Amino acid sequence: PNRSNCRGQGECWVPSQPVLETVAVKVLGGCKLIVRLLECCSKAFLLSVQHLCSEEFILLNTVASGLLSRLRIQYRWVLQSLISLYEVLWTSLDLVSKTQQTPYIKGFTFPSDISDFLGVSVCAEVKKMAKTPKATKAASWLKKLFPAAPEAAPEAQRDLVTQSVVENKGLLGSTDIGKPVV
Repeated sequence: PNRSNCRGQGECWVPSQPVLETVAVKVLGGCKLIVRLLECCSKAFLLSVQHLCSEEFILLNTVASGLLSRLRIQYRWVLQSLISLYEVLWTSLDLVSKTQQTPYIKGFTFPSDISDFLGVSVCAEVKKMAKTPKATKAASWLKKLFPAAPEAAPEAQRDLVTQSVVENKGLLGSTDIGKPVV
């Protein structure tokens, strides 16, 4: 049947209950996997911060903590998207199952609230991410390696330096290495 053709006002084609149940199970499974990934990232991040505090493998742990924090942020957004998708799926599944009972998955009731199924809500994950340890001790080695930047030079002194560089053509050369843009 052609999906663009609707029978009447307010009527159109809707996926069947087995299709909605299959997609909902896949979304629930994906959410469970992402929650587990976020838990593992949190543990690994805390371990790398502990190693930074003890000043062991500084470069490796700096890179690892940066990658882990980015991974957590990206997959937290994916989890939020999947949760909103499941809410729409559950609403559609509920309406379709009330209209015509043809369950495909037996012995499992789909949760109306996904946070009950996951055991953790997105709000709790966001709060948990906000409670990550502050980098006071971990950043102390950075302060040792890179001392604080000197005070900003007065504006008159900066202008004098800029003018002398321009006059000597140290920064502004006469050769143009760019190509014209058409």
